[in-house]
Amino acid sequence: MNAPRFFWRIIQIGPRIAYALALGPLIGRFVLLLTTVGRSTGRSRVTPLVYDELGDTILVASARGPRSDWLRNIKAHPKVHVQIGRRHIDGLATVVTDPEAIVNYLERQMRRNPRIFKAILRSEGLPSRPSREDLLILAPKRPMVAIRAINDAAKQVAGANAVSTGL
Repeated sequence: MNAPRFFWRIIQIGPRIAYALALGPLIGRFVLLLTTVGRSTGRSRVTPLVYDELGDTILVASARGPRSDWLRNIKAHPKVHVQIGRRHIDGLATVVTDPEAIVNYLERQMRRNPRIFKAILRSEGLPSRPSREDLLILAPKRPMVAIRAINDAAKQVAGANAVSTGL
């Protein structure tokens, strides 16, 4: 969707306020808060995003394509923090460009949030009920990110090593 940057910033206000008002358990069914490190400033940046969970992997896709700030931040600093409802997860994000994986994500989102995703697809010039081939054409324009929790055991081992080596 080629909307101006200020449009994207405005639509993020509602979910951020909902989380701030402790409505995370309600809104967390559909929207997570992704915290990235700014690629230029080094400051924390919080972005509400629609997501999907597959096993231990959290998936988010960029409605703005490769131009989205959160995606560019992840490419520079892949360690992220995710809040889903009351859950807090420190994770490692990797960019997924496989068209089939992106199409699978889009199809799941269309089943989960049909009104929202049909509107997004129409804004891209696609029919409200796109074929898989239509989505395969869209997929390269919509990079996706897979976020996996950083292993707590690895953190404990690193902490133990720091203590044993005197760091």
